[in-house]
Amino acid sequence: MPIFSRLKTKSSNICSLTLLTYSAILAPATLYFTMTGKILLIEWEILSASTALVTLPIILDPVSLSFSNLVCFISGCVMMFSSYYMSSETFLNRFCSLVMLFVMSMNLLVFIPSLISLLLGWDGLGITSFALVVYYQNYKSLSAGMVTALVNRIGDVMILLAAGLCISFGHWNITLLWTHPLSSILATCIILAAMTKSAQIPFSSWLPAAMAAPTPVSALVHSSTLVTAGVFLLIRFFPLIQQFPSLTKMLLFTAMLTMFMSGINAMNEYDMKKIIALSTLSQLSVMMFSLGLHAPMLALFHLYTHAMFKAMLFLCAGTIIHNNNDSQDLRHLGGLSAQLPLSLSSMNLANFTLCGAPFLSGFYSKDAILEFSMASQTNLILIMTVLFATGLTTAYSLRLSIYTLWAQKNHMPTHSNSDENMAATSPIMALAFMSVTSGNTMQLLLPEFNIEMPLPFEMKTLTMLVITLGAWFAALPWATQTPTYNPTWTKFFNSLMWFLAPLATQPTTKHTLATSSLLMNHLDSGWVENIAGKGVIQSVATMAKQNQLIQKKPLTTTLTAMMITMLLLSYL
Repeated sequence: MPIFSRLKTKSSNICSLTLLTYSAILAPATLYFTMTGKILLIEWEILSASTALVTLPIILDPVSLSFSNLVCFISGCVMMFSSYYMSSETFLNRFCSLVMLFVMSMNLLVFIPSLISLLLGWDGLGITSFALVVYYQNYKSLSAGMVTALVNRIGDVMILLAAGLCISFGHWNITLLWTHPLSSILATCIILAAMTKSAQIPFSSWLPAAMAAPTPVSALVHSSTLVTAGVFLLIRFFPLIQQFPSLTKMLLFTAMLTMFMSGINAMNEYDMKKIIALSTLSQLSVMMFSLGLHAPMLALFHLYTHAMFKAMLFLCAGTIIHNNNDSQDLRHLGGLSAQLPLSLSSMNLANFTLCGAPFLSGFYSKDAILEFSMASQTNLILIMTVLFATGLTTAYSLRLSIYTLWAQKNHMPTHSNSDENMAATSPIMALAFMSVTSGNTMQLLLPEFNIEMPLPFEMKTLTMLVITLGAWFAALPWATQTPTYNPTWTKFFNSLMWFLAPLATQPTTKHTLATSSLLMNHLDSGWVENIAGKGVIQSVATMAKQNQLIQKKPLTTTLTAMMITMLLLSYL
């Protein structure tokens, strides 16, 4: 390949070539299974001892193969970008090993249909994500990693409970579940596990905190791996979940709230990576909303298209951050189009795709979900809130473009930017091509993604009207003067994710840590230490010292003491 011939032989380049080759080999198999509709279930017998049988089932179907193909293609692009972004990294081999473990865990989650064996991939994602979030060794990264790990532990507990409930079915195979008295509890556990992994309210606080990881990791986490694991799990379990309308309504309501909250928060944020993370949260809510509407294939369609342009958006942001002394603040950027033309063009393309601009990949999936919601029996308030959140998506996407492209230059005048590195531009161009063409191509190849809704003309054009209003709302502060930040309690409330970030940590830890500190100071380091620990040692040491002093006295003193002792014993 001419791209790889210009790159140095690094571990990241080797990993990238491996992943892209695997994706290319898997593509014909994916196309074959998709066209024929075949499903292949392989059960590997690992151990058989008497009546005990240990097996590992593997499922090959259009969903698992296409998802794995997508994960490996994006991971290959991200690893190629890492050779540029992490070029000065001392422990590049360690970083590449962690990322490859992360990708392997996601593939295990995709291909294993057994609930107990699925924990290999589910827990693997949790452990490796913690290691990647705390990769930069400082207190902020450690705090973000702990929040990420602890919130995801809730999902792990739910999966373990679901596996325990599946004992009543006599097996753990996801594809062979049926109605059972415990099915509602099982479905509730699966939904809660998916909500923790996909960061839905009230488990949303860890997603922006995970931005402490390196930008290539953020691109991988927010496009096709960690956050999409919850959506994928619900798609697998959807035949069981759809039997309980109350659970799907709950999913619909939480998705609507998360979508609205993430849009409002992104409008009050100035950290570039956090804005993109909140846009991921918004699009995950769109997928959950589609699942709540009983449209799992539309959710999968939006997952695929979103993964392409979100990975490209993070790679473009990484190029900008890398060229601006690692600055992520939008107020320190501006006027970068002359110095970073390719990165800025690709970022704007990704932003327009995120908005749902016509004939880009995001338009085909997002518009289909919105039309499906308007055609379904959903209440008016829910539909209006979702349309308002769609307008907010357009607003914060264009706000990001305005700050980086059209705003005045706020970086150092002697600072120079460049995006001529092949390791940076090649993956961005590949993802840009897929972001433009993947939507229409997948609709042509997969009939499940091509759902036409018979709606009146006014409702058909309502989505375009909302996008236009969102663009006007984004451009309004720039029409008269440079926007200024006036802090208010409302902005403070919205910028902290409706206080979810402090509520997720402080109430559960503050009183516990304060009580522990009090007990340690007054008991462990106080009375208990002086009486039981140090007190006994000091008493024994004092007695031994006195004994030694007596023994060092002259012989007359010793004889006198012995005589006194004998007299006392004789009287007793």
